[in-house]
Amino acid sequence: MDIKDKSIKELEVLCGDIRDEILRVVSKNGGHLSSTLGATELIVAMHKVFDSKKDPFIFDVSHQSYAHKLLTNRWEQFDTLRQFGGISGYTKPSESDDDYFVAGHSSTSISLGVGAAKAIALKGEQESRVPVVMIGDGSMTAGMVYEALNELGDRKYPMIIILNDNEMSIAKPIGALSKMLSSAMASPFYQKFKTHTENFVEHFGESARYMAKRMEESFKLITPGIMFEEMGVEYIGPVDGHNLKSIIDTLNLAKNLKKPVIVHVQTLKGKGYEIAEGHEEKWHGVGPFDIENGNAFKKSSTKSATQIYTEALMHLAKNNEKIVGATAAMPSGTGLSELMQTYPDRFWDVAIAEQHAVTSMAALAKEGFKPFCTIYSTFLQRGYDQVIHDTCLMDLPVVFALDRAGIVGEDGETHQGVFDISFLRLIPNMTLFAPRDEKSFHQAMAFAAEYEHPCSLRYPRGSFYQNDLPESLPFKLAKSQLLISDDSDTLFIGYGNGVGRAYETSKLVDKKVSLLDLRFVKPLDEEMLLEMAKRHKRWFIFSDSSKMGGVGSAILEFLADKKIFDIEVVSFEYEDKFITHGNTKLVEESLGLLPEQLAKRV
Repeated sequence: MDIKDKSIKELEVLCGDIRDEILRVVSKNGGHLSSTLGATELIVAMHKVFDSKKDPFIFDVSHQSYAHKLLTNRWEQFDTLRQFGGISGYTKPSESDDDYFVAGHSSTSISLGVGAAKAIALKGEQESRVPVVMIGDGSMTAGMVYEALNELGDRKYPMIIILNDNEMSIAKPIGALSKMLSSAMASPFYQKFKTHTENFVEHFGESARYMAKRMEESFKLITPGIMFEEMGVEYIGPVDGHNLKSIIDTLNLAKNLKKPVIVHVQTLKGKGYEIAEGHEEKWHGVGPFDIENGNAFKKSSTKSATQIYTEALMHLAKNNEKIVGATAAMPSGTGLSELMQTYPDRFWDVAIAEQHAVTSMAALAKEGFKPFCTIYSTFLQRGYDQVIHDTCLMDLPVVFALDRAGIVGEDGETHQGVFDISFLRLIPNMTLFAPRDEKSFHQAMAFAAEYEHPCSLRYPRGSFYQNDLPESLPFKLAKSQLLISDDSDTLFIGYGNGVGRAYETSKLVDKKVSLLDLRFVKPLDEEMLLEMAKRHKRWFIFSDSSKMGGVGSAILEFLADKKIFDIEVVSFEYEDKFITHGNTKLVEESLGLLPEQLAKRV
């Protein structure tokens, strides 16, 4: 959509149309709502001032980029947002040339911008191209942002960083005076005056330079930009993020400075949909809902694995004051909100800082506490070095509770929790286990609370498979549970939620099978597996995880080590490719992993 020649009035009408379309589709499909509504004017202004065909548009996390999609030839496709076979809820270059980079995890944007700026400089294209980064204030809590700013401030590559401040109180203590001064700092007069002053003092030695710097510092001490200026990045703001003219004027000014600039804009989450306006976390990401009243259309009556985790951890924390925990900016998503409210001195949201979460919990473990580090499977990847270096190397008893293990559906490639078994299993001192239902989850948590070494348990988004299998027994290290025993040659081995999938599959095959709940993938129950090897020669592995390095790999390694070569092992884990977004059942069907499909394969 070409908006270069549109007037401010026309653009304001367009912003309303964009908001209406986002609201209509998200209420039907689910998706990210409050942040993307709040960023509408910012994105329209970006497209007015810059050109996404040549200027890298880099959205941090990119969950707020819906307006960008609508402006870049995807209005007709927008109905398919987050649907299987439809457009992604995040930026995706394979979907459009206007999407510069894949993004789904936070705090990567400024590093990407610096890399793009380096490439632009090397190509000699600085007069015609400039990276434009949009980052939310929440993403500014991660250390990677400051690593990038540190280099950018030193190298001075031309680059525009739009800091979308929709929650933090960076400027609130300053009040009207700050707004007045910031408006002055955003003006061409101030920037021109500053440049002339810098040139002037260059001719009058250190004394003049010192006095000028002190005067400028005094001016900026009552504005929020001093931290960025001290890092060598020009600061402009705060600017009203819903005043299109103001944003466009400010972006034009920043563009003409030909240096790294942070434009601090303040926006309202949920802007334009009164029910969602404000800072309520529940409107960040939503399922389908009624636009008229904001009520969700569908609520599962089955208890989710996250709810079970909350209940189990609450019970343990109530009876053991040494139990503590942390999450990285996902308190409601990981079920830690209730614990943070009940035990505010023992459970923490450390912001988007998985590395810090892991290492700080390791220190608590060293001091005699029992930390539960509660992170989505996909986000623990961001703290991997800390799991190895700061936890397992010293054999510290941190529990890693990995929510959203397996396919998570509409969030797609960046969020599918498929790799944790593969990347954790190879670490010395790490123990891996998984529950299969509500009772086994409570038992797994009780085991974890008493275990004196690093360990990780994984559980799915949504509910466990519901079944009528034998009741779970208490967890014991490296002990599995044989749920169904039969004399046939076929053994189903399930791990975690894979047990339920294996059981559903067993009911559809035309023969009887034995079913083993593996429970521990590290260490394995070698005694049980040796016994099974005598009785069953066809083993089928069911686990919501990557095949490479996963449960099947662990079992094949065991069989090879024991020189058992007459067992046929077939793994129904995920193949070596990233898994697309869409309704979980449709995604699983595309992978051939529904029980009826697996029964035919067996």
